[in-house]
Amino acid sequence: MISIPLFLTDQSPCSYLDKKNSQSAFVHPSFSLTTTIYSQLIDQGFRRSGNEVYAPHCPNCSSCIATRLTAKQFTLTKSQNRCIKKNKKTTVIIKPAKFEQNHYDMYMRYQKHKHADGGMADSSEDDYINFLSSSWCTTLFVEFSIEDELAGLAIVDLLDDALSAVYTFFEPKFAKYSLGTYAVLWQIQHANELALEYVYLGFWVKDCAKMSYKTQYQPIHGFVDKSWQKIST
Repeated sequence: MISIPLFLTDQSPCSYLDKKNSQSAFVHPSFSLTTTIYSQLIDQGFRRSGNEVYAPHCPNCSSCIATRLTAKQFTLTKSQNRCIKKNKKTTVIIKPAKFEQNHYDMYMRYQKHKHADGGMADSSEDDYINFLSSSWCTTLFVEFSIEDELAGLAIVDLLDDALSAVYTFFEPKFAKYSLGTYAVLWQIQHANELALEYVYLGFWVKDCAKMSYKTQYQPIHGFVDKSWQKIST
């Protein structure tokens, strides 16, 4: 890999664990990123948010662990099979990563429903699209529709050898369809259809309920001590 300049943020309160501080290493904004370079960085535990790429770099904590699945090795659980059956009539359209008003409106309803106390509940249109899209990365906006009505959107990066799940949100009235789970299962299937090796699922934090669910997808591996190791439940 080529040399990539990084900078460290100051420490700030952790978003995932109480009474902890967090710190991140970011790729310096002067460096020109591409999908291919990011494909190498995500293999080293980095993650994209908008145009920025970062990895946790906390001096006294290693709880945030980057995760990925090998798509062809994935095995469905009974509950995941039920999720697929529940969504047997759900339709999918893949779109370019562009702003659409109906996507943004659904995103705001989702934030107010799921994360009313979070900062994203007040996102402007620019905040929304700058968070999910990127000027240098190949990104897909994957629409899920139920009975001809937009029900959810998965933001997915298409990398050299993988798909990366960026974010998923859904219309609150369709909560019973478990579209967050269905979006991951769809991405695994789509990775296999494209002959891609991995699906990246972001960071796993064992002691944080909103981040611990990723071990439901097995076999899953985490980037620990600079290598990918199987995470056991």
